[in-house]
Amino acid sequence: MGRLRLISWLGVMAGIAVVSGALAALLWARVVHLPGYVVQADHSAVMSEHGHAEVFAADAWFVLIGLGVGLVLGGLAWSWFRSLGWPVALISAGAAVLSGLVCWGIGQLLGPGSFETRLAHAVPGDTVPVAFQLHSPAALAAWAMTAVLPGMLASLLGPELPGEGDSGAPGPVEVSADARSASEPTPV
Repeated sequence: MGRLRLISWLGVMAGIAVVSGALAALLWARVVHLPGYVVQADHSAVMSEHGHAEVFAADAWFVLIGLGVGLVLGGLAWSWFRSLGWPVALISAGAAVLSGLVCWGIGQLLGPGSFETRLAHAVPGDTVPVAFQLHSPAALAAWAMTAVLPGMLASLLGPELPGEGDSGAPGPVEVSADARSASEPTPV
């Protein structure tokens, strides 16, 4: 693959990663239910235990969506760049992280806005939804690890490409029966 051709295909891969991240953000915003704090008469805000669990569910949905996007991007990277060898793992992981960052950024823009501002304007009895955000940035690692998986499995289980395995290293040598019996020790 020529250098300019490689760069153009990397650009296409980056574009697909950005678009898939934007679509993933739309899905993420659609499936997550944002719990809210209820403003009390003394202007304190409380949330139920179920609401606290839903806060962490947003991160879980982010990871689940990332698993799907990572598999698709990793498979695409393997099909396009497998002739490069090990750098395909970096390409697929990079595309998945880019997609995850786009999903994270757009997802937060789709949320209800600054929690502090909305809480400051709330009156007793109002329910103020929490901010739509990712609470665990380590969730991006799931996107990258999953993106590397298709390439690892395909290289492990798939057929070799023409030209692979021709490293010049000697292959298995067939040994005749006479040579085997000559190398065996004689009993004393």
